[in-house]
Amino acid sequence: MPPALLAAVAAGGLAASAWGARDRATWFLETVWALAGLPLVVLTRRRFPLTGLLYGLLTAHALVLAVGGHYTYAQVPVGDWVRDAFGLDRNPYDRFGHLMQGFVPAGRAGRELLSRTSPLRGSRWLAPLTVCACLAFSACFELLEWLAAEVGGHGADAFLATQGDVWDTQWDMCCALIGSVLSLLLLSRVHDRQLRAL
Repeated sequence: MPPALLAAVAAGGLAASAWGARDRATWFLETVWALAGLPLVVLTRRRFPLTGLLYGLLTAHALVLAVGGHYTYAQVPVGDWVRDAFGLDRNPYDRFGHLMQGFVPAGRAGRELLSRTSPLRGSRWLAPLTVCACLAFSACFELLEWLAAEVGGHGADAFLATQGDVWDTQWDMCCALIGSVLSLLLLSRVHDRQLRAL
């Protein structure tokens, strides 16, 4: 799919998610990464084009953020269905969001940037340093969630989506780690072929 069409899909998904969002502030906090990243990717497309794989994955991630922002992560209907179908204690959409965080922006985008802008291309250090970058990104995100909790108090509960889990921060980082490792294991060969073609 052409990058322009993917950008239109991402923009359309974000616009649709804003309409009737459960909580405007939460919608903004959840989608700000896509709202900032989409224009950046579009504006730098000619000077620094990304692989088709990364464009597609970034679009998928923007849609995951849009859905989480629209409903709040703790109240996404498909997450409620999964919770009820498997007898889970909580809506797992937040966990899925953090898995995607590790799989796409931290794992795949981080790998592409490290591969193209550092001497790590072809190095055996590329994979472990990509995972380290993913964990650092995830930890920074959790610190932002902590800051939101401090500033917003109970008003930030929808953004945090902890659902009463005292280990939510650790689970979020674990999911990002799993996503990063899965991304490396499943997509590195395809990604390398597309990087060589750029």
